[in-house]
Amino acid sequence: MTAPPAESGRMTIQGLLDETLMSGAQVVAGADRLDMELNWVLPLNEVLSQHDPLNAVAVYARPESLTANRAALSALAARGATTLLVDGVVPPDLDPVPDQLVIVELGIPVSFAALNRLLAERALSQEVHVMRYSTQVHASLAGLFHRGAGLQILIREVSNLARNPALALDARGQVVAFHGLHPETLAPLSDSINAMVTTDVTAAERRSDGHHTRIQPVTGLHESTWTCVASAIRLGKSFEGWVVILVPDPAPGTHDVARYEVLTEQATAIVGSEMLRQRSVDEAEERARGDFVQALVHGSFSSEHDMRARAEHHDFELDARFAVFVAPGVLPRRVDNPAASMVRLARYAAGLAPHPSVHAYVTVIGDVLVVVRTLRAQESTDMRREMAEYAEAMSLELERRRGLPAPVAYGRPAHGAGEVRESYREARVALGIARRLHRTGATSYQELRSFTVLAEATETEQSRQLVREVLGPLRSGPDLLETLGAYLAEGGNVNATARVLNVHRNTMLAKLDRISRLLGMDIRVPENQFTVWLAIRLDLLDEVHAAIDREASFR
Repeated sequence: MTAPPAESGRMTIQGLLDETLMSGAQVVAGADRLDMELNWVLPLNEVLSQHDPLNAVAVYARPESLTANRAALSALAARGATTLLVDGVVPPDLDPVPDQLVIVELGIPVSFAALNRLLAERALSQEVHVMRYSTQVHASLAGLFHRGAGLQILIREVSNLARNPALALDARGQVVAFHGLHPETLAPLSDSINAMVTTDVTAAERRSDGHHTRIQPVTGLHESTWTCVASAIRLGKSFEGWVVILVPDPAPGTHDVARYEVLTEQATAIVGSEMLRQRSVDEAEERARGDFVQALVHGSFSSEHDMRARAEHHDFELDARFAVFVAPGVLPRRVDNPAASMVRLARYAAGLAPHPSVHAYVTVIGDVLVVVRTLRAQESTDMRREMAEYAEAMSLELERRRGLPAPVAYGRPAHGAGEVRESYREARVALGIARRLHRTGATSYQELRSFTVLAEATETEQSRQLVREVLGPLRSGPDLLETLGAYLAEGGNVNATARVLNVHRNTMLAKLDRISRLLGMDIRVPENQFTVWLAIRLDLLDEVHAAIDREASFR
């Protein structure tokens, strides 16, 4: 592919002076500013009658017009004019020439129409060259994209076209593909690039419909200075990241920089489309893994062959030792996409305490995060310690990301995939109990011994009858069960319970008398307290089991 020729670069004052039409022209003032950009020319009488900015604009004037407007130079400079082209000799009695204004005397008479036509032709020629190069770049990258080349090949092509290293960043500033850089060189450069592209990026810039390109120096390995050309990737209203070209030169030529700018801007749409396609593929694979994990914890495979085939596809070792961790995944604040937010929380949880021999599989079931994680330890004591440490780390991470303390529950270790279902059920029971008791942090099924011993009893008719007889009469009152639960939690201390419920002691005594009448037994008697305590726990376990059974029935 041919690069745009040098003459397609921006028009400057020096470039104008090099034109045949300007033969004999003499720079009267501002000879050190001839590299300033020049896009258009306007006559003096038209300029003075308006108040628009004159950035990159040359003003054409006859000497007699300047004589009639002696203060014109200051006004032109204040409005940002680049150059004053005088078709004749500059009058000697004008105001002092402002430092930012270049004044040129034309050697031979040149009409305004001729100058205007010259600059228009140059501007049009520049646009044509840029469009031709842009089309070539787009066609090259689009061809690779449609052939399914992938993100790495696209960035390699950008690097080849630029003859310099190139890379792609995602919306979080992480490098997702690069070419032309050694990994040890990439690390310091990526930090510097990320700082550059994320500094002072306003909301308006992120919503801009046009290209947003930054050209700044960045620091590389051994304090080397590179020039970074980065264009933002936008697909519709969504900001997706950056396409970056790195030049190992602190001051590359203006023509080269213009070429890199065109290249990165044309690459954004193609690279962004490939990033979006890859994300869709990753999300589909993640959903498939999530479905596999859900089938695993519910034991809902259609057959042994189905389980083994899907396990092999997801690189899941069926004979390994596993631990199942569950935690609430609902964020305490409103988010645009709660399902996606919970999936991100699950990913973060899976990435905790990484180890080469440990694999984690995650899913979201309702409002619960589920992590099935392999265990390194072989002895029971070591496995319990490993599970407790991970559960505590997961709880701290979720608290940091959710902003609120979070319980993380887990069951007993599962020896092989066949025991994962029971381990998951134990973890869900422990989580249900922990949430109802307002517990936070790591909670194991075995820690809740007073509940787990009763787990099998909840399925009997005797336990259901006890719950109906003891708790049924109390459900008629608005807060009788809450009052009774607090009273038992405070060990039967009336004053402490009154403080917890923020009621007067006499009100508390009256409520206890009412509860005793409804139950037909004195609630202050320790044996009766145990009976009620037992009924409350059986009822709680029955609710937790029913919720888990309903969840499994949806599979």
